[in-house]
Amino acid sequence: MSLPKDDAATLSARWTEGVLLKRDVFSTVERGRFRGDHGEVEAVLRRLDFVPWWSYIPARHLFARERKALAKARGLNIGPELLWAGREALVRSFIDGVALHLAKPHGDVGYFRSAKMALRRLHRAGVCHNDLAKEQNWLVGRDGRAYLTDFQLAHCFRTRGGLFRLAAYEDLRHLLKHKRSYAPEALTPKERKILARKSLIASVWLATGKKVYRAITRGLFNFTDREGGGRRLVNDAPVLAELIRKNPEVRDTAIVAFADRRTGVGLYAFVEADHTVLEDQLRSDLAAAKGPKPPEHIQVVQALPRDANGKPRTEILQLVAMNQLDLIEPMMKSEADRTFLKDILEQRKNLRDRFNFEAPDLNSP
Repeated sequence: MSLPKDDAATLSARWTEGVLLKRDVFSTVERGRFRGDHGEVEAVLRRLDFVPWWSYIPARHLFARERKALAKARGLNIGPELLWAGREALVRSFIDGVALHLAKPHGDVGYFRSAKMALRRLHRAGVCHNDLAKEQNWLVGRDGRAYLTDFQLAHCFRTRGGLFRLAAYEDLRHLLKHKRSYAPEALTPKERKILARKSLIASVWLATGKKVYRAITRGLFNFTDREGGGRRLVNDAPVLAELIRKNPEVRDTAIVAFADRRTGVGLYAFVEADHTVLEDQLRSDLAAAKGPKPPEHIQVVQALPRDANGKPRTEILQLVAMNQLDLIEPMMKSEADRTFLKDILEQRKNLRDRFNFEAPDLNSP
């Protein structure tokens, strides 16, 4: 399938291809640069030309919903701005920030205050997002504010009737669930009551529709996890990690997923060991084990970045694997963190799909 001629012509003249962010049966999403009326800006492109024929109709429907919602939310400064929209491709502005599940804003009351304000502005414009249970649809901007993204399930209402109020209520309830996860002490008595009271539609959905949704998305469409790694990250990665740890020279490993233009989803294994020559041995061992397909990339590192509890910081490693290097700097806690990560960045393996999103200056605070 190819893009309509008008879409293809516009993108050929104005779009500079960048880093692939996601590819599934509903669209391809990539980060790059778009040449607008006032110069070139960083942007995100969603396109439908790589969508399989059997999912084209729902993909087209989701695309139309996002295009309409972004147009109606233009100027609200609560999410990406719609820069251009064609029949089967659209370009939205790039939000300088990372997803909620990567940023983990524990105790950040200001973030959730801005999130509530953003949601209020969106609802005043007559738009309900309808997909805010997913942490990846909430961004933590470099400025510390909350931004929304991925409007494929959003709905635009003409009036603020009963259906609108139900959808808006569920948007708010999902926001408060995230607040409960990261800043529970900041919940007000009223917010706790909202969390305790699902709408009737939500209750029915959990009891019936969500089961069907999971059967379709996890079975037919192969969606399994929030990071986009699908079955490879959920099913294959634990098996591969166990095989890697059997090598006596390996102290630990962390496997993350990244979008790959050839296979859709790739796996990247960061292995904590002393000698880089171990990479070839590990690849040979994994092939001989005749288990899941080995990771596309294996990188030996002296030490994995870890949090206060000693767990590998997979949110950092995933950004490295995806070549989203400029988004890492806000997540660095100290000069030691920057020095530590510098060695990992210099030896990274995924160099096929990269762009001029320069690595942060890890030598400066």
